[in-house]
This record gives sequence, structure tokens and C-alpha cells, in this order.
Amino acid sequence: MSALNKTVLLVDDNPVQLAARQMVLKQAGLEVQVATSADSALALLRSLSQAQNIGAVVTDHVMPQATGSEFVKLLRNVNPTVPVIVISGLPEAQQEYAGLNVTFRQKPCPPPELIELVQTAVTK
Repeated sequence: MSALNKTVLLVDDNPVQLAARQMVLKQAGLEVQVATSADSALALLRSLSQAQNIGAVVTDHVMPQATGSEFVKLLRNVNPTVPVIVISGLPEAQQEYAGLNVTFRQKPCPPPELIELVQTAVTK
């Protein structure tokens, strides 16, 4: 696995969730970029040098301004193939991601499961 595809973009407006996931993934040897909104995540992804380095995106579903599914639809316009993992406390939200090629997990997502999901995604 090269460093170029080991970078994960975490998107969550909850600083506690963001910090916890960032720590878990960094301890697993992954590079991590963070964004606290769909807008900031999309801006990062539109930056060509950063977008080339993103091997996977992990996003929350409930965020201000744009839900996770709205974000993923916008993301697919910027990068149609990057693996996306959605983590949500709302199991009914899964239907909003139909046809968007995401992996959906319900909270809580234990650290070993998160690491496995991300490592699998970045090696695709």
C-alpha cells in the first residue's frame, strides 16, 4: 500500500467523534485529513493535489447544511470512484444511499471494525 492511497478523509461536525476516529486511524498507520462540514470536505477534494491522495472518505450522516447522502451525491461529481464509508446512528438513513456505492455502518462502529473497513477501502 503506497502512502498516496493511505490517506483517509474524515467528515463529521462532531469534534469528539472526529478526534476519536482520527486517533484510531492514525494509530493504525493511516494518514488522516479532517473536515467539519460537507463544504470543507468538497473544497479539500476539489484541490487536485489533495484529491489524488484520498484513498477513502468516512462521513457522518447527520451534519448541518448537507446530510451525508447529499454530501456523497456532490462528492460523486468531484470523484466518482473514491470509496465512501457512512457511519450513522440512524439505521433508516441507509436507504438514502441507494445507488451511491457506499458502505453503510450503524453507530457505534468499534475501532477494529473502522480500521478494517478503511484498510479494505484504501487498498481497492
